Amino acid sequence: MPIIKVEDLVKRYNGTEAVRGVSFEVAEAETFGFLGPNGAGKTTTINVLCTLLNIDSGTALVNGYDCKKEAGKVRASIGLVFQEVTLDNDLTAYENLMFHCYMYNMEKRVARQRIDEIIQVVGLNGRMDDLVRTFSGGMKRRLEIARGLLHRPKVLFLDEPTLGLDPQTRVHVWEFIKKLKQTEGNTVFMTTHYMDEAEACDRISIIDNGKIIACASPTELKASINGDTIYLKTTDDAKAAGDISDKFGVAARRLDAGGLALTVESGDKFIPRLFEGLGQSIVSVNLKKPSLEDVFINLTGREIREYGPQVRPRG
Repeated sequence: MPIIKVEDLVKRYNGTEAVRGVSFEVAEAETFGFLGPNGAGKTTTINVLCTLLNIDSGTALVNGYDCKKEAGKVRASIGLVFQEVTLDNDLTAYENLMFHCYMYNMEKRVARQRIDEIIQVVGLNGRMDDLVRTFSGGMKRRLEIARGLLHRPKVLFLDEPTLGLDPQTRVHVWEFIKKLKQTEGNTVFMTTHYMDEAEACDRISIIDNGKIIACASPTELKASINGDTIYLKTTDDAKAAGDISDKFGVAARRLDAGGLALTVESGDKFIPRLFEGLGQSIVSVNLKKPSLEDVFINLTGREIREYGPQVRPRG
């Protein structure tokens, strides 16, 4: 039985469907990623699974419990790290962890033992008596993830776990998450719009406009693109797309931000032919081997970073 099972999930805001008939399953001990831009439905889905939002229609089960009918049992089965920092800056790291233990009615002896164990994993054992306000962004994120693991949840939900962190800190936090996965053995359900983070997942669901448009391992998703992707900018993209179709029999997709994308079997051999066929109209050309970003563009026709901020709830 899957640890998470979602069927035909629908969630509306003011009559607008933020999540539109989403269905998927997550296996126990799997690292499962929701990949998509802000406003795609990621955070809405994760909030439903964590019983923070009601279900309009469909079903969602976590650890065998119905999110709509057995919210208490679901909450006892999960850990959650939000996009925003939710630590109390005026408490020490130890006090933040102990308060979480109290919320889960853990005996003081058990709580102390669990905290002693987890601080070794997060590498903050020398800072437990310091106020959280003195911590860096990466340290706060590690402490939040540790807090989410104190009650030994079956599923750890990470909503954009490295959002707002600098690239170096992002790398360190993700290394920490992978280490926790090995030592704790939890199922990890994460949302992200970073391609490198999605690569580390066992499986990925790509979500766009509230609907899942693909679900597979990163390797399988990249294999779905047969060949290399050429990104091309010209003096007249509309004319260039027509010329490429007429001369080479290749479909060129126009990108929202300008330029064209086309997929060919051997990009390095095709580019010289492209210059011969289009002449002086080429402004720039780039060759990329298949990546998750290429998969996303191939499925949606636009790059994930092209999405602007949304007015409705993020994710």
